[in-house]
Amino acid sequence: MLTIGALAKRTGTKVQTIRYYEQVGLLPDPGRTEGGQRRYGHADLDRLAFIRHARDLGFGLSAIRELLDLSDRPDRPCADVDAIARRHLSDMEHRIARLEALRVELERMLAECGAGRVADCRVLEVLRDHEECLTDHSS
Repeated sequence: MLTIGALAKRTGTKVQTIRYYEQVGLLPDPGRTEGGQRRYGHADLDRLAFIRHARDLGFGLSAIRELLDLSDRPDRPCADVDAIARRHLSDMEHRIARLEALRVELERMLAECGAGRVADCRVLEVLRDHEECLTDHSS
């Protein structure tokens, strides 16, 4: 059995994060000693490692909850898990495309920079142009 501090150390997770995962139901309520200290077993360690790895891959808490629910029911088809992973991949690809567009815009702003005075700064001019921003990204 592990204390919350030992569990945190073994998984590289903050104690506050472990408590949060318990509050939101990703981790079950741990057993407690007579003195009220939390005690965790191997299953808790495995579950927390799963959550950590999923978080490292960018999965949100709702997707992790779905994945954990599916992992607790091994008779379900793997296609259910694949659907969650594919949805996450699609979301990630959209974020990457959006970041790429932002990178191109920043590069363009810097390329047009005259390196003169702040009053003539192209970067500041583009950032002040709220109307262009609203029309270009409203879709």
